[in-house]
Amino acid sequence: MKINCVSCGHKIELDNAYSDYEGRIRCFACGALLEIKTEEGGIRWVKEAQWAVAGAEAEHHSHDDSPHLETLVK
Repeated sequence: MKINCVSCGHKIELDNAYSDYEGRIRCFACGALLEIKTEEGGIRWVKEAQWAVAGAEAEHHSHDDSPHLETLVK
């Protein structure tokens, strides 16, 4: 499954771990944090993530157990 980063346009290939997924991924090319939703191997939506509180990104990553996108880009 492929998506384009909404920030830089980089083509991102996601493996099967993302066939039914709703959450955040990071673009390897520009570093943008994206929110995505996929169902049954199809993309439902992609948008750039917005943070409500300054520093939330650092807090999120300390609890993040999702695969890092850098390992998924081919």
